[in-house]
Amino acid sequence: MAKAKSAFVCTECGAEYRKWQGQCSSCQEWNTLSEVRLAAARPGAGAANGAARGGYAGDLSREVVDLANVDLAEVPRLSSTFEEFDRVLGGGLVPGSAVLLGGNPGAGKSTLLLQTACKLAQGCGVLYVTGEESLSQVAMRAHRLQLPTRGLKMLAETSVETILAVAERERPEILVIDSIQTMHLEDIASAPGGVAQVRESAAALTRFAKQSNTVLLLVGHVTKDGTLAGPKVLEHMIDASLLLEGGADSRFRTLRGQKNRFGAVNELGVFAMLEHGLKEVKNPSAIFLSRGEEQASGSLVMVVWEGTRPILVEVQALLDDSALGNPRRVAVGLDQNRLAMLLAVLHRHGGLFTGDQDVFLNVVGGVKVLETSADLAVLLAVVSSLQNRPLARELVVFGEVGLSGEIRPVPSGQERIVEAAKHGFKRAIVPRANAPKRDPEGMEVVAVDKLADALEVL
Repeated sequence: MAKAKSAFVCTECGAEYRKWQGQCSSCQEWNTLSEVRLAAARPGAGAANGAARGGYAGDLSREVVDLANVDLAEVPRLSSTFEEFDRVLGGGLVPGSAVLLGGNPGAGKSTLLLQTACKLAQGCGVLYVTGEESLSQVAMRAHRLQLPTRGLKMLAETSVETILAVAERERPEILVIDSIQTMHLEDIASAPGGVAQVRESAAALTRFAKQSNTVLLLVGHVTKDGTLAGPKVLEHMIDASLLLEGGADSRFRTLRGQKNRFGAVNELGVFAMLEHGLKEVKNPSAIFLSRGEEQASGSLVMVVWEGTRPILVEVQALLDDSALGNPRRVAVGLDQNRLAMLLAVLHRHGGLFTGDQDVFLNVVGGVKVLETSADLAVLLAVVSSLQNRPLARELVVFGEVGLSGEIRPVPSGQERIVEAAKHGFKRAIVPRANAPKRDPEGMEVVAVDKLADALEVL
């Protein structure tokens, strides 16, 4: 019998090593290497080696096709019954695709997929496999959410071999696995949730989905820093990676696409957690703009671009005299390193010193802003808090700030201005390259080239 070999795989970047070491040389992370048992070489593998030495092996019946002759017929999509879910997916579920849905415990991953599965089961075959809960627990949740339960096929199982056998017999159009961390293969000598089990289980399920043209929906856990657990290679196997975010103290949930082969990346869908489950929010800007009656200093509305649509969110800044030798820089929903850079630009090109101030920044609603269009709004909110002077409620701002103090244009500037005008904003400060030829009705658009010009406008 051949001796079983093993390798060590980094759970952060997927790099492999022959022996264990404390730090991964590829991503520089510590204590992320996990042992993976490698399967013994199959009989006949020498044929492949013979092909590499000049011979040939394999199926010669396959033909090479010219790219110009490939059929351009669009793949039909299946609606998930949620418009926000379909938006993040790029238009709906694609047959033969593998979708990974991650999120913190209690975010609503199982609730969202159970609602989707129950509604889809009324018109197509759906198999829901639960590895974390019993069938009675799932039935109780479906009854509490008042979902149509007839037609949905359930299976409580953690063995991938058994799941594939049942799926081969039932031939569902949609297969839901809750969750991939509880699944295991008999041939892999490691505990469920380990690197080897997660990778090989996902590979087997994805292979079945591709061969049978089945939509595969996987539930994944997240680590302490909010990233999807398991080896990084898992994200390369799947077609779409979605993350459901939302704090325990908030009833709103945001579904963000981190990878999508069939749609836009960084698309955002907004849901509200109610008594009867998740309900989609058709107008997210109206939620993020729920401001108080009295306008306070340091509060400003900006327009960010999420996927294929603009969203208006409020950014709040608070500056206070620091009692520490090293003032604090805290940013919630924004990049903290970029905040430090913007404060340096404000000092150099705006003439305002914040080196003796603690700076706290927050994006209202739990939204994470990943683009640079929030730079100008952040700086103007900081100036408002520093001077304790409130800004106008009907003012909206967007624009990227460069290191030399210039205001750079951002993509889709016209659409951002139109969205702000729809919500009743009367004034906008934008980069000059994004200024429209004609201002929208009822709105004054002020174009600026430098940070000093924006401060003059205020």
